[in-house]
Amino acid sequence: MSSPVKVLVVDDSALMRKLIPQIIEKDRSIQVVGTAMDGNFALKKIEELQPQVITLDLEMPGLSGSDTLKAVMRKHQIPVIVVSSHTTAGASVTLQALALGAFDFVAKPQDVSAQMPDIASELIGKIKAAALSKRIKFQPLTEDLKKIAKLAAGPDQEPTRVIAIGISTGGPNALEYMLSQLPGDFPGTIVIAQHMPEGFTEMFARRLDECCSIRVKEAASGDLLVAGRALICPGNRHLKVKRLPLGEVALLSDEPRVNGHRPSVDVLFRSLADEFGPRGVALLMTGMGDDGATALGAVQAASGLTIAQSEDSCVVYGMPKAAIERGFATRVVPLDALARTLEAQCGTDRRRATSAVAAEPTKTAGAGRN
Repeated sequence: MSSPVKVLVVDDSALMRKLIPQIIEKDRSIQVVGTAMDGNFALKKIEELQPQVITLDLEMPGLSGSDTLKAVMRKHQIPVIVVSSHTTAGASVTLQALALGAFDFVAKPQDVSAQMPDIASELIGKIKAAALSKRIKFQPLTEDLKKIAKLAAGPDQEPTRVIAIGISTGGPNALEYMLSQLPGDFPGTIVIAQHMPEGFTEMFARRLDECCSIRVKEAASGDLLVAGRALICPGNRHLKVKRLPLGEVALLSDEPRVNGHRPSVDVLFRSLADEFGPRGVALLMTGMGDDGATALGAVQAASGLTIAQSEDSCVVYGMPKAAIERGFATRVVPLDALARTLEAQCGTDRRRATSAVAAEPTKTAGAGRN
């Protein structure tokens, strides 16, 4: 029998320091080795207790959660799961924590005392995944590139291909890395099901929009699928794509959870297969579990292109692995080559060449004469 995963719980709330150990130690493969009431105590206890995973509240007096996270990433490289308040401010600081290197997060329920056990399975699953995860470092965008990116925005036009992306744990940083490499005139359209709670996806989409050349927004029902834009499914909704007489659109629904998720990648991929067939591209990226693996097979059967992120570049090799083992991934591509792969499949180079020819001045007989 393997040793239990050693966890340090860091939270300034005495109630949370009591509740979190209670709910996660119901799983015998997890052991809470200690708790800390602030960042300074946490850093001392890391040296003493050598935990494998840390749960961290970000809103603490003294050394803040963000500063504690920076210190942990710099000195110890221990995976950190943020336990975040479910507010706009909480969403903002949580996304910043993910950018700083936090493994993942769980959102505190509104009624902590009564509803904390409801997130037990989510927190336990993420602790186990964190203990087994690889430390993947992402190269951040330079400020100069960010300024250039903000100036680039393509015109609304029909996309060459429809790309559906399914992603979970490790997703925010992986998406920022990949989408920031796509040009503003990218001719494909992108729809994304990222496992993320309600209230976080709008801010996440805005964050991506600020650092990418393509446009990024939280999806709304009826949004047109246009070239050079990515739509992020709102938390607690399902996202589908649909061909209608007036155009190709994104649709949201409140149907029951699939694979325990809403949004579910399977729901998105099945709609892609049904509506777009060979014009569809389905990409399954880093994440726990197997959401999207089965429906990747539906896209493959409809003659669409199916891609899985490679094991060596995944923070958690769950969803891509499940698809690859079932034989549904046509191509396996590392994170740093995904943008180039999507550009090649959507014909970016061909469109640029066509645009360059069209931009050349027309030569006529007698040109150049006075």
